[in-house]
Amino acid sequence: MPALIFDCDGVLADTEVDGHLRAFNEMFTQLGVPVQWSLDDYAEKVRIGGGKERLASLFSDPVGAELGIDEDARAETVALWHRTKTEIYTRLVSDGLMPARPGIARIVAEAHAAGWTLAMASTSAEASVRAVLEHAVGVEQAKAFRIFAGDAVTNKKPSPDIYLLALDELGISADDAVVIEDSENGMRAANAAHLRTIVTTSTLTHDENFDGASLVVTCLGSTADGVELEIASDPFTIAPRGEVQLTHIQKVLAEPLLHRGA
Repeated sequence: MPALIFDCDGVLADTEVDGHLRAFNEMFTQLGVPVQWSLDDYAEKVRIGGGKERLASLFSDPVGAELGIDEDARAETVALWHRTKTEIYTRLVSDGLMPARPGIARIVAEAHAAGWTLAMASTSAEASVRAVLEHAVGVEQAKAFRIFAGDAVTNKKPSPDIYLLALDELGISADDAVVIEDSENGMRAANAAHLRTIVTTSTLTHDENFDGASLVVTCLGSTADGVELEIASDPFTIAPRGEVQLTHIQKVLAEPLLHRGA
C-alpha cells in the first residue's frame, strides 16, 4: 500500500507563531538570554531547518558577541537552550493552545482505514513532533505513525535526507508515497527525494515559492466543520472541492513528479 508522509509544524497545526516562537522567547527569558525574537525575526529564522540550528544562528547575529559564550561552550549551550525550549513547547501543546489544522484528523483516519502507511518527517525534536501528533489525531491514532524527526539526520530540510531516511526505513519507493508539507524548504526536500508533494500553506509560508508542488491549498479542508480549502495552484487539475480527500491524493500519486520551475 502507498504511504502518506506528513511534515509536522504548519501541517498538523499552525505551530510556529503560537508554539515555537513563544517557546523560544519564554526559554530566552527563563535562562536569562538577552534575546527576544519578533515575528519578523522568526519569519527569517524559520527558513533555517531545525531548532538547534536556529539557535546556533544567534552566534552569527549582531547579538552574538554580547552573549559572551566561548566558542568551545556553544554546542553545550545550544543543547541546553533547545532542551528547555522543547519542554516549554511540549507544555504549550498539552495546554491545547495549538488546535489541529482543518482536515488533518479526517484524512489520517481515512488513510489508515484504507491501509496506507503513515509517517512523520520533521526537523523538529521528536518529543515535540509526538506531542503535536497526539494532540492533532489522538493518542491511539498516533500509534499508527512511524516518526522520523530531530537529529535522525545531520542535514536538515531543504536537504532530502529526512525523506530519504523515511523511504529507506519504510521500505518503499518514492513513487509509492505522497508528502504533505507547508513550506518551500519542506517541498524542496521532498522534491529532491523524488516525492510528490501537496502543500497546505501556513501563517509564515503563504507567500513562498511552491513551484514543484503537485497541489497547493490553504488547508486540507473540513466541510463538516464549515472550513473549505482554497486552491492556490493545481497544475494537474486535481480539483478538490471543499476538502482534500484520499481520492485526490491518489490522483496526485498517479501523476508524474513536478520538478521545481516546470
